Amino acid sequence: MKEKTIIMDESAQHRALFRISHEILEKNKGAKDLVLIGILTRGVPMAKSIKDNIKKIENADIPFGIMDITLYRDDLSEITDMPKASKTDIPFDIKDKKVILCDDVLYTGRTARAAIEAVLSLGRPKSIQLAVIVDRGHRELPIRADYVGKSIPTSHSEMVLVKFKETDNEDGVKLYEK
Repeated sequence: MKEKTIIMDESAQHRALFRISHEILEKNKGAKDLVLIGILTRGVPMAKSIKDNIKKIENADIPFGIMDITLYRDDLSEITDMPKASKTDIPFDIKDKKVILCDDVLYTGRTARAAIEAVLSLGRPKSIQLAVIVDRGHRELPIRADYVGKSIPTSHSEMVLVKFKETDNEDGVKLYEK
C-alpha cells in the first residue's frame, strides 16, 4: 500500500472526537441513559476517547463496553471456515439505554449491521446510534452514521486507515492506494 495523503493529523482527530462527544450530548440532551460500545478493534479507543471527553464536559461517567462482531458478519463463510471471536465485554444492561456504537470507518455498512444485530441479541435498547471518525461512502446497506468526524469521497481502490496510540502508536487518519 502506498500512502496518498493525511486526512487528519493527531490534533484534527482529537478535535473531531471532541466535537462528536458534544454532538452526542446535544442530541441526547445530556449523558442520562447513554452507554458506549466500541467495535473491535479501533472503535474501542474511539469509544474510550468519547467516554473521557464526556467525563470532562458533563462530569458523567457513562458505561463503556467492547464488542466483537465476528460471529454476526454476513460474510463470515467467505472469510474463514473456523472463525475466532475475540472477547465481547458489555458489563451492563442495555435495556432502555441509548447505545452509541463507535467504529473507525463507515464503508459498506456491513460492520454496522452486524454490530446492531449483536446489540439486539443482548436486549432491547431505547435507541442505537452510530459514531464514526470517517465516512468514506460506498454503502451496500441503508445505514448512515449519526455522528461523523469527517466524510471523504474515496474510490474502491483506496483504503482509509484510522490510527490510535493504543493500537498503532500514533493518532491520525491516512488515505492509502491499494
